[in-house]
Amino acid sequence: MAVLAQAITSFIATSAFGILFNAPKESLIKCGLIGMGGWLIYFLLEDSTDNAIFATLAATIFIAVLSQELAKFYKTPVIIFSVAGIIPLVPGGLAYDAMRNFVENDYYSAITLAAKVFMLAGSIAFGLVFSEVINQITKKFRQHKVKA
Repeated sequence: MAVLAQAITSFIATSAFGILFNAPKESLIKCGLIGMGGWLIYFLLEDSTDNAIFATLAATIFIAVLSQELAKFYKTPVIIFSVAGIIPLVPGGLAYDAMRNFVENDYYSAITLAAKVFMLAGSIAFGLVFSEVINQITKKFRQHKVKA
């Protein structure tokens, strides 16, 4: 039951951000599905491995690769799908807690949370870059296969 609730809320959140981001109306459901898929990967991996950084990386790679493929298929910019899909993974709540702990002079907790925020944000960035590497490799492989 928890997985269903996570799927529904992540779909709504991602689609709603697509609206705020002024994504084309015909792509809102696709944005929601990408975000929902990425969040479910994160939710299930984080639950089973208890490693939020690995789960974020895996979900980001899924979102970015799928976004690139849908952008090619529907002839739209990749950013429409990838930005909306990444939104559920952004560690905004942790960043808020880190800043609150700094203000409350609880520096140990603040540094701990800030380090986790930086690692999660880094895993999102790394996942986006890595998916572009995958995209370039498959593009070169397809071009080489066509020439042969």
